[in-house]
Amino acid sequence: MAKHQFGLVGKNISYSFSKAHFTKKFEELNLLDYSYENFDFQDISELPNFLKNNPNLKGLNVTIPYKESIIPYLDKLSKKATEIGAVNTIRFTKKGKLKGYNTDYYGFQKALEPLLQSLHKKALLLGTGGASKAVAYSLNQMGIDTTYVSRTSSGNAIGYSQITAETFEEYQIIINCTPLGTSPNIDVCPEIPYQYFTSNHIAFDLIYNPAETLFLQKAKEQGAVIKNGLEMLVFQAEKAWKIWRF
Repeated sequence: MAKHQFGLVGKNISYSFSKAHFTKKFEELNLLDYSYENFDFQDISELPNFLKNNPNLKGLNVTIPYKESIIPYLDKLSKKATEIGAVNTIRFTKKGKLKGYNTDYYGFQKALEPLLQSLHKKALLLGTGGASKAVAYSLNQMGIDTTYVSRTSSGNAIGYSQITAETFEEYQIIINCTPLGTSPNIDVCPEIPYQYFTSNHIAFDLIYNPAETLFLQKAKEQGAVIKNGLEMLVFQAEKAWKIWRF
C-alpha cells in the first residue's frame, strides 16, 4: 500500500476522470509512494469506518452525491467552503484532522471566463445540489445574477415548467448542474424548452462523460456556444493538488 494515499469519494463513480488524472500526475512527478483510488460508497455513513481502515490517506476528492452530506464528518471548513455550503476536496492535516475545501468554484470560473461576453449577465442553474452551489458562488463573484431551477419552485428556485421563451431572453447562460446525461445514461437530459436557445446563449454542462451530452447537443443545434465540464475538472483538480501538497 502506498504511503501517500488519495482518492475520490462518491457513488457509482467508475466513470470518473480523477483516478486517471492523478495516477498520470504521480507517474510524471516520479512519486512512487503515491496512489489514487475510487472509493464508492452506497451511503456517506460508511466514511468513519473507511477512514479507520485507511490510515495512509492524505487527501480526498468528493463528488455526487456527497458534497453536502460529508460536511458533518469534517473537523473544519475553509472560508469559501463554508460560504458555498459544499465540499469537494478534503485535506488530512498533520494533526489528523479533516479540513474541507471547495475547488469547484475555481474550476468553473476558469472554464467559463473565456466564453463570456458583455451580453452574458444572468445565469440559470439546472439543479440545486452541492455542485450548483459552487457554480452560483463563482457566478456571483463574477457579477452574474443566478437563479436555480428545481423540480418544484421554492424560495430562489423556479420550476422546470416555468421556463419559457421569455426566460431564455432574460438568462443568457444555462448550466446543467444535474447528473442527467452522465454515461451510461446518455439518452436523458433536463426537461427545458431547448428550441429557445440562440447563438447569444452559453450552454455549460458540468458533465464530461460523454464529451457532448444530449443537453449540449440540443443547445448546439440552436446555435448556442457549448462547453462540457472537463476543463473545469482539470482546473479544480490542480487546485486540490496544491491544497494537498501545501
